[in-house]
Amino acid sequence: MSATRTFQHVNYLWDDAKAASMAGDEVALLLYRSNILGADLRITNYGGGNTSCRTIEKDPLTGNETEVMWIKGSGGDIGSLTRSGLAALYVERLRSLTGVYKGLAKEDEMVALFNHCIFDLDSKAPSIDTPLHGFLPFKHIDHLHPDAAIAIAASKDGEQITKDLFEGSIGWVNWQRPGFDLGLQIKDCLEKNPGIRGIMLGSHGLFTWGDTAYDCYINSLEVIEKCATYIEENVAKNGSVFGGQKIQSLEKEQRLSQAAALAPILRGYCSSKNKMIGHFTDDQKVLEFINSNDLDRLAPMGTSCPDHFLRTKISPLVLGLTPAQDLSDVATIKAAIAPQFDAYRAMYTAYYDACKHPNSPALRDPNPVVILYPGVGMFTFAKDKSTARVASEFYINAINVMRGAEAISSYTALPHQEAFNIEYWLLEEAKLSRMPKPKALSGRIAFVSGSAGGIGKAISKKFAEEGACVVISDIDDDRMNNTLAEFKSMFGKDAASAALMNVTDKGSIEKALDAIALAFGGVDIIVNSAGLSISKPIEEHTEKDWDILYDVLVKGQFLVTQAAVNVMRKQEMGGDIINIVSKNALVSGPNNAGYGSAKAAQLHLSRLNAAELGKDKIRVNTVNPDAVIADSKIWAGDWAQGRAKAYGVSVEELPAYYAKRTLLNEIILPVDIANACFAVTGGLLNKSTGNVINVDGGVAMAFVR
Repeated sequence: MSATRTFQHVNYLWDDAKAASMAGDEVALLLYRSNILGADLRITNYGGGNTSCRTIEKDPLTGNETEVMWIKGSGGDIGSLTRSGLAALYVERLRSLTGVYKGLAKEDEMVALFNHCIFDLDSKAPSIDTPLHGFLPFKHIDHLHPDAAIAIAASKDGEQITKDLFEGSIGWVNWQRPGFDLGLQIKDCLEKNPGIRGIMLGSHGLFTWGDTAYDCYINSLEVIEKCATYIEENVAKNGSVFGGQKIQSLEKEQRLSQAAALAPILRGYCSSKNKMIGHFTDDQKVLEFINSNDLDRLAPMGTSCPDHFLRTKISPLVLGLTPAQDLSDVATIKAAIAPQFDAYRAMYTAYYDACKHPNSPALRDPNPVVILYPGVGMFTFAKDKSTARVASEFYINAINVMRGAEAISSYTALPHQEAFNIEYWLLEEAKLSRMPKPKALSGRIAFVSGSAGGIGKAISKKFAEEGACVVISDIDDDRMNNTLAEFKSMFGKDAASAALMNVTDKGSIEKALDAIALAFGGVDIIVNSAGLSISKPIEEHTEKDWDILYDVLVKGQFLVTQAAVNVMRKQEMGGDIINIVSKNALVSGPNNAGYGSAKAAQLHLSRLNAAELGKDKIRVNTVNPDAVIADSKIWAGDWAQGRAKAYGVSVEELPAYYAKRTLLNEIILPVDIANACFAVTGGLLNKSTGNVINVDGGVAMAFVR
């Protein structure tokens, strides 16, 4: 049994009972150790670092016992690592590659040879870090990217600080790009310093080890804790960080208001080449950095750890706006921001031109990933929400590194050429080329009103399946949150958010769109799906019935569209508005004066909006369903009984009745409406606006022409 340990700067998460259940299974213990290390972002960032263990296995070809190294494979994350994410290699074969190694000029050729060392044929592809572990003799090894350790590794006096702080028990290897040669240097460092407990890699990270999974885990935590304690003691001694505070943050509510107003504008600029999804944070660590005297000196220097700038670009864009700047005049704000984006793109292009090699990949998107707004917070933009969120986390890691390095010495970033060699590494380019093709709605943000159930939920699900970020909205808080939980379970935590909204309340709508701007950066697709139905003979229809139908269906569609257009115009990326109307907009049915006329108003409002918004590349189309009964709150109330009474059938007979009166004799389901919405937004109809798509099984009276 291990003694529970107390640490101040890292989380001790080892559970003896869990570990005991894995006794004798070193690979299971490796996965357990990896997951609890990866659960603490102070220990290692998402996708960063590597862990390994050694076992003795029976060689399937010779029957002899052989040493096998199990290590995180390419592209994995130790926090979520499973057995399928491991590569397993013959240790002896891996080490024998020294016989064919031709030096740094042929470094990349070694990666393909790792495949000849694979023991487990179900292995994940071995990563570039494989030889960094392979030449060490220890049973369990951690290669981590702790902020505190990198702060020392990235400081001007890092080597001496490491020597003094650990009294020679931690070795030092100067910065070099990961690969076979770095593995040999780590081996050489250990041979020259027998008995050390770890190795610091300049500007990069930390290697630690142990004879058991627990020993390795504790060794890692102890080394990181010592680094962090040393930094915090120096912060306390200095009395301030980043040269002290230059400006004051706005209050929380003001920060969020400014960020929500600005995010769509920034998203539009960042999407000049590819559609981007945004993320915003006003984390206290971010505010400490962006409000400081040293921001202008440190931000352009760029990051140090390779994992950081691979996801954040070489440096951020610092906005030249005052915290409380009036953002209501969009044209004026764009006139102020546009030159800043032009300057950033020119800087990035010059960096590429100065550092490129004859065989370098082509210049990538020159727009910034990280945008800092002093006094307000940090925006990040990337191809999807999870990548944008991870970029934000990585830049916070970079801030922590700069903070620590400045406290103990002075911060040093990687030289631009070294950074370029990582960012435009041919192996990284090959990895990017193997990524799955984007889905049809990747990079798009969809807001569907009334989407906690029925048609709206089906549309949101279809959009999420096709790669969009979706926002669940409803007036029913519990129903909305249950649907959000379901979507997060199905599509991941970054694919969906929720916004409580009453479509008849302008303030509620604007608040919802602000929440969407903070969550994703803006909006591309609006589906007006919220609705209700009242079926009564004219003599029974009340003024209250009439008002609520027109408020929800007509006024609600108008207000949501109006607010969404304001956001879309800030982005200048066009957009889609789809209005879920009804067959009843075209057909004169019995007992339907209020509902049918409101639906007709929705339909004509759609035409009017299409005519007006074409100049903004905002397309407005209508989908007309009929008799969509499944999972609908409308049909759970009096509407079903009213329609059944009007047609002289029972409620139970309604689905069959509706199907029999159609030309195709089909029951209409929510997914059928969702498919029509995707047809409009998925790319094949991107030059269509003002159209009506009937999804009713074929009702001749509802034909538009």
